[in-house]
Amino acid sequence: MASRNKVKNKKARERESKRKPRLVIPEEIRRVVWATLLFLTAFIVLLAFFKLAGVAGEIFMAAMTFLLGRTVFVLPLLLVLGGITVFTTAKKHFLFPTFLAILLALLGADGLLGTLAAHNQRPAGEMGGWMGYLLSWLPLNFFGIWVSLAIFAAMIALGVVIVWQLARKIKPPEDEEGEEKTPVFKKIFVPQFKIKTLDAEGERADGSTPISVLTPSPNSSLDRLKAGFKVKPTDKGLSGGDDIFLRKASQDSACKLPPLDLLESDHGQAQSGDIKVNSAIIKRTLENFDIPVEISEVSVGPTVTQYAVKPAEGIKLSKIVGLSNDLALALAAHPVRIEAPIPGRSLVGIEIPNRVRAQVRLRNLLENSLFQQSQSHLAFALGRDVAGNPLYADLARMPHLLLAGSTGTGKTIGLNAIVASLLYQNTPDTMRLILVDPKRVEFPVYNDLPHLLTPVIYDAQKTVSALKWLVSEMERRFGVLSGARTRDVLSYNQLMIKEQGEIMPYIILIVDELADLMAAKGREIEAGVVRLAQMARAVGIHLILATQRPSVEVITGLIKANITSRMAFQVASQVDSRTILDISGAEKLLGLGDMLFMSAEISKPKRIQGAYVTEKEVRKVVKFIASQAKEGEEETDGPKEKLAEDLEKTLESSVHFSENGDYFGGDDPLYGEAKKLIIETRKASASFLQRRLRVGYARAARLIDMLEEKGVVGPGEGAKPRDVLYGVDGAAEVVENEEGWKKI
Repeated sequence: MASRNKVKNKKARERESKRKPRLVIPEEIRRVVWATLLFLTAFIVLLAFFKLAGVAGEIFMAAMTFLLGRTVFVLPLLLVLGGITVFTTAKKHFLFPTFLAILLALLGADGLLGTLAAHNQRPAGEMGGWMGYLLSWLPLNFFGIWVSLAIFAAMIALGVVIVWQLARKIKPPEDEEGEEKTPVFKKIFVPQFKIKTLDAEGERADGSTPISVLTPSPNSSLDRLKAGFKVKPTDKGLSGGDDIFLRKASQDSACKLPPLDLLESDHGQAQSGDIKVNSAIIKRTLENFDIPVEISEVSVGPTVTQYAVKPAEGIKLSKIVGLSNDLALALAAHPVRIEAPIPGRSLVGIEIPNRVRAQVRLRNLLENSLFQQSQSHLAFALGRDVAGNPLYADLARMPHLLLAGSTGTGKTIGLNAIVASLLYQNTPDTMRLILVDPKRVEFPVYNDLPHLLTPVIYDAQKTVSALKWLVSEMERRFGVLSGARTRDVLSYNQLMIKEQGEIMPYIILIVDELADLMAAKGREIEAGVVRLAQMARAVGIHLILATQRPSVEVITGLIKANITSRMAFQVASQVDSRTILDISGAEKLLGLGDMLFMSAEISKPKRIQGAYVTEKEVRKVVKFIASQAKEGEEETDGPKEKLAEDLEKTLESSVHFSENGDYFGGDDPLYGEAKKLIIETRKASASFLQRRLRVGYARAARLIDMLEEKGVVGPGEGAKPRDVLYGVDGAAEVVENEEGWKKI
C-alpha cells in the first residue's frame, strides 16, 4: 500500500513539474501598465468633453452625464492623480488602494452634488446625475441636509487621505543597511544587468515558495562587497595617516595619477536564457533522482547564472554534487558547477553558463566609491561575483598572490588589471615595481614606467640576483624599522611624514611565468621566494607569481604554504585544480577571466569574472604616466633612485646563464664556495658538490672541471677519487695569501 502511494505521489509530482509555468508579469511592468491605462482614460474623457473622441466618445459622455451629472468634469483629474500615485508609490500592493481612493472621491463628490440639488428642489439627476440622486436620497430623508453633507464630505476626505498616504512614499525608503532603494523608473530604464522578478511577495497559487531573481541594481547592491574581499570605507574618507601619506605623495611626485577616461566602460548585458524553464528543468531532474528541492532564488551574473536550491530535509549534499553531468545534459549547458553549500547559507548553488557573457571592464570597478575611498594603497579590483557584485582585494593583507591556469585563460589580463589598479593609486614615491617576463612578450609595454626599479627582466640568472637583492633590501628595511621603533612600513611612513623624512615605498615583484624560472633555477628561485614570502610583509615587499603549468614541480609545497592567496583560472584536470586550491572545481571554469579566488580570510574559493583591460588601454595609462615623469626629470637623486642604482649594480654583476648551462663573463658564482669546501674536506667529486651546494649534477660537474682547469684538483682516474692538489707541501708554486688560504 505504501509503495502504491509512493508511486502515485511520484506521478503527481511529474505531472506538476511538466505543467508549464504560469505567466507572471513583474511588478514594475504592472505599475507602468496600470498608470498608462489611467492616463489614457483621462485623456479620452478630456477629449470627449470637446466632442473629439468620435462616436464612442459621444456615447461615453452621454452615459457618464446621465449617471454622474456635473461630477463627470472631476473624473479626468481623479484619473490623472491615480496614475501618478500608481507610478510613484513605493508600496507593493498599490492597485486596490488606488482604485478605492478614486471611487470614494468620485462617489463623495457625486453624492454631495445630488444632496445640494435635492435640497434646492432641483429636478432629479440635474447636478449629480441619477447616481447622485440615488446616493443622496437615503441620508437626506433619514438624517437631513447637514449630516448628509458631512457624510459625503467625509468620503471625499477619505479618498484624499488614501492618495496622500500612497503619494508620500515617493522618496525611496532606506533599507536596513542605510542604503537607498532604487526608484521604480530607474530599475526599469537603467539596469546594469537584466532585471527579472518571477513572482510577487508571498506564496504562489499552488502554495510553493516564489522564486526571487537577484540582479545588481545600479545604486545599491553593486556597491556591496562580499566578506573577505572588503576594502572598508569610513564615513570621513581615509584615515588621518593615510590622507597625509597620499597628499605628500601627490605634492612631491612629478607623476600624477592617470584619469579614468583612459579606460573603457562596460557595454552589453548578460543573457541567461529562460529562467523559469531552467528552474523547472532543474527541479524535475533532481526529483527524478528522488531529491525534492525548491528553487529559492536566481542570481544573474556576467558569466553564469546561479540557481540557489533548498533541498528537503535528510538529503545528502553528495547526492546533489554527483548529478552535475545529469543536470548539464538536461539543461544542454556545459559545464555545470555545483557549490554545496553556498557559504553562510543553507542553500546549494547550481551555476549554469550564460548564453551571452558580459564583459567586466576595469573602469567601472575603479569608479566605484568603495575603491575610491579605500584606505589601502595596494587595493586592486578582482572583478564581479556570480551575482554581479564588484569584488576587491588588498595585497597588503594577503600579502602575496599566486595565479595559475592553462594558456589563454586570462592570467596575463588579470596581471595587467592588477598593475593598472595599483598605478591608479600610487606614484613612484609610494610604490616601485620589479617585473619578470621570461616569455619576453607580455611586460615590455611597461618599460617606460617610472615605477620600475629596473627594466623588465627576461633572464633567469638576473631574476635570482633580483631575489637576492630583495632579501638584502628586506633585511636593511628591518634594521631601519627597528631603529625607528615601528612595526611596519605604513607606521614608519607616517612617522617620517611627521618628522619631514623620506618615506619608504612599497616594492612589488611580479613574475609572469614561474615555470620557466623553476626549470632553470629551481632551488635558488624557491629559496628566494620562500624567504620573502615568510618575512617581507612588514617591510612592504610583496610577490605576485603567475604560471601556466600548475604542477608540484612549479608550485612546490613550501611556496603553497607561504602564499595562501591564490587565483585559479581554467585548468585541464582536477589534479591541477587541487595543486592550486587543494580542491577541485577550476576544471569546470569557462576561461576568458573566469576564476576561483581563495585567500586566508575565506573558507571556500569564490567564483569571480575577472576584470578586463585591453593592451591598448594599458599603453594609454603607461604613456600618460611616462609623459608626466618626463616633465619632472630635474629631480635630485633620492632614496628611490638609490634603490634602482643598487639593483642595477647587482644585476650587472650577475653572471649570465645560457640554456646549455655555460657561464659567460666570469666564473660560476659558486666557484669560490666549492673550492673552499673541497680544500677543507679533501673530497673532490661532482656528487659531493651536488649534495653540499644543493645544485644539479650538470652544474656540479662543471664546477669540478673548472677546479681541474685551475689546478685545484687532479684529473679523474675512473672510479678512484680525484686528488686535491691545493695545499700540497713542498710545491714551489703554492703560496699563502693574507687570508690564510694557499693559492697557486
